[in-house]
Amino acid sequence: MPQVVLIVDDDPVQRRLIENMVQRFGYEAWTADGGDAAATLLCGPQGTRVDCVILDLVMPDLDGMGVLERMREAGRNIPVIVQTAHGGIDNVVSVMRAGATDFVVKPASVERLQVSLRNALATKALAGELQRLKRSRDGTLTFADMVTRSAAMKTVLRSAEKAAASAIPALIEGESGVGKEMIARAIHGSGERRAKPFVAVNCGALPENLVESILFGHEKGAFTGATEKHAGKFVEADGGTLFLDEVGELPLAAQVKLLRALQQSEIEPVGARKSIRVDVRIVSATNRDLIADVKSGRFREDLFYRLHVFPITVPPLRARPEDITELARHFIARFAAEEGKRVAGISGEALAWLSAHQWPGNVRQLENAIFRAVVLAETEMLGINEFPQLARGVSDGSPALPAMLTMPMLSDVMPMAPRSLHELTTPAGSLPLTGAQGHVRSLDEVERDVIRFAISHYRGQMSEVARRLQIGRSTLYRKLESLGLEAENPEDAAVG
Repeated sequence: MPQVVLIVDDDPVQRRLIENMVQRFGYEAWTADGGDAAATLLCGPQGTRVDCVILDLVMPDLDGMGVLERMREAGRNIPVIVQTAHGGIDNVVSVMRAGATDFVVKPASVERLQVSLRNALATKALAGELQRLKRSRDGTLTFADMVTRSAAMKTVLRSAEKAAASAIPALIEGESGVGKEMIARAIHGSGERRAKPFVAVNCGALPENLVESILFGHEKGAFTGATEKHAGKFVEADGGTLFLDEVGELPLAAQVKLLRALQQSEIEPVGARKSIRVDVRIVSATNRDLIADVKSGRFREDLFYRLHVFPITVPPLRARPEDITELARHFIARFAAEEGKRVAGISGEALAWLSAHQWPGNVRQLENAIFRAVVLAETEMLGINEFPQLARGVSDGSPALPAMLTMPMLSDVMPMAPRSLHELTTPAGSLPLTGAQGHVRSLDEVERDVIRFAISHYRGQMSEVARRLQIGRSTLYRKLESLGLEAENPEDAAVG
């Protein structure tokens, strides 16, 4: 989904001019005809969707300074570009002190406004990403730090928030790369143990002969090579949270000792004469079907029921494609800063291509694709040329893209793509008819992709989307709601 820019100006002619510019830049434009209307929108539930504000300084009701103050009181940390006909140095200093990101003098040129918007949005994304990384490292990551606009994912996070408010053992299930550890960190950072250690263990990476020593510790001389005492991960996490990633990979011998640790809240280090009491909250994760493993005897049934008290299933990225745009922007901001590259964003053409990809490697695969694209980038905007691995249908050893079958009947409803998109391996006017497992996709999934592509292609102009799809606007909105897509129209959502 395009980023949302709120335009606040009491002059309808100026408001319309800025709105046209913003839409030409590829953003979704909302409008407000005064400061009071803008403050009401920004401080309400819709305000969380606004990514940037273009704010007139002089207005008859609530002026620009008043809007900035209301935003500060409401805790809305949104970049604001102030525009006014009076560009005195005193005005500039005042608005910047009040929290504005940039200042432009009316009438702002197209180039000046575009650069200002791009910089403001890039700065916001970078600041958010840096804060998120810091909180993740400090163990204070919360659910507010999770990057998502997916209704399905928000349902998952609401469930995880309930787990965070309790000491109940949680088992996070989902494919590799969907972000299970991020959710585990958010559970820890949102609970009573957030000031205590968060210790993550990848059970699939533990050598089988050292699993017990790493988890429960060992005494000096307990075995060959044990030259000194080792505390173990349970003791490291005492008072905090122990995250057992890929818990289904634990060998049966270690499963027995883990079960005892959960039942008795005590562990027995290798070679020790007595047990040690520990106070640890267990959060585990797996990409395996543990029920099948229990039936086959590979995983202990009693341990499964100890871990599976509060299951949380994370959907794969292909089931929440509306998150791709948000995740891509956050990764671009982070990697551009890390690599010292002047990459400010990604083209709509490239975003449409990313949204059409199935992402068998989920968020981790998208992250790697963006990292590679930033390294390859020679301009400020990422385009399709920066994603050659997707054009070939293979990415970092992941399975190839699903089979693409030409659908001539789509030519009447799907607009022709730009020429560079034609040159890729995917035929123009085509959609994937099979999913990651090779089965035919449902009609709802195909229709959802067509509508999403049309909204992206026509930059959120819903009247044009409805006209090109040859359906009424009311029908389009009903389909958006039934298919779980964003139902808000920038024109209808605007105030004033």
